[in-house]
Amino acid sequence: MTKAKYFQLILILGSMTALGPFSIDMYLPGFSGIAQDLNTTVTNVSMSLSSYFIGISFGQLLYGPLLDRFGRKKPLFIGLLVYILASLACVFVADINTFIGLRFIQAVGSCAATVASVAMVRDLFPVKEIPNVLSKLMLVLGLSPMLAPTIGGYVTSYYGWHVVFLILMGMGIFVLITSQMGLPITRKPDTTISLRPRPIIKNFISIIKVPQFYTYALTGAISFSGLFTYVAASPILFMTILKVDAQIYGWIFAFMSVSFIGASQLNSLFLRRFSSEQMIFASLITQIIFSSIFLILAINDSLDLYTTIIMLFLFLGCLGISNPNTAALTLAPFSKNAGSASALMGATQLGLGAFASFAVGIFVKNSMVPMVAIMTCTTIIAFIILNIGKRKIKKTILNSGDDEIMMGH
Repeated sequence: MTKAKYFQLILILGSMTALGPFSIDMYLPGFSGIAQDLNTTVTNVSMSLSSYFIGISFGQLLYGPLLDRFGRKKPLFIGLLVYILASLACVFVADINTFIGLRFIQAVGSCAATVASVAMVRDLFPVKEIPNVLSKLMLVLGLSPMLAPTIGGYVTSYYGWHVVFLILMGMGIFVLITSQMGLPITRKPDTTISLRPRPIIKNFISIIKVPQFYTYALTGAISFSGLFTYVAASPILFMTILKVDAQIYGWIFAFMSVSFIGASQLNSLFLRRFSSEQMIFASLITQIIFSSIFLILAINDSLDLYTTIIMLFLFLGCLGISNPNTAALTLAPFSKNAGSASALMGATQLGLGAFASFAVGIFVKNSMVPMVAIMTCTTIIAFIILNIGKRKIKKTILNSGDDEIMMGH
């Protein structure tokens, strides 16, 4: 593969990966405008965010079997078409309930790009290269929460919230054209894969039973729920507890993204000397140390704004290193049903993340201790699951298919 072709593939797969985060973050500054135009409250508008998350969870499991049965491009085309039409419909929406429903449909459509991008990484690159590729895609994923709200804020201020959905529609069209024209056919339709409920469930169960899958999928999802915890708690943490204004909060949020992005790029360098297994183990140990110190400081009320930022920066850096490696080892045993495996991994991560966010809503009120406690507990649980699960893995599969490479513990 030439460097130009490699760069082209990363660019297209990155744009597919960015579609979901942009759809979540870009319209956030327009909440009050949407509430005013649709004669409702900001709280009701926030339900459209919840419906989007539900749509992503549903879409993850929907597209897995479709991508394996019909190949990558056809389900991707249909999903993006649904996304484009739903985005356009959001521009002309007249009531909040329709808007909430359209956001669900938009999420289901965008999920095609999310699931297909991970599955196609598995198709296009040797498994030894996958953590490196995922680190590059994580650069795009990390940039999205920095860029999307800022762009959305300017667009909303000057042109109104409707234009945000026209831009999202334009992004959908761009991803549809580039993915159909620029990506090779990485997988032909497989008529042996049934779309009836019983075989689909049986297929998912067969994937879940693979020790390498459930070990690294759960380890990755539980540790990554620390990020969901931070995102859900950060407005309360910074604006209510630490008393910073919304503008400063935006800059802090952007700065935290630098940690996650920077660490995921450092991961590529570390992988030249260390294996993905070693990287996961080391990052979780480091994460436990940082989160434990963070918790002790929080309990003793020893945290000011700057100390809190430093501790969160270090915590998120550990996630930036562990996440690409857990994802790579989760998908490594699968070639025939990589789409279903990718979907299950995504649904697990999102489901546990949503649960962590829900816990934040219940417990995080006037103290940061519950947030830090949740982050510390999830890290320790992930580490325990990793060590229990590894005992069940006879040999870690680093590649599946004709060029299978295995490495024992």
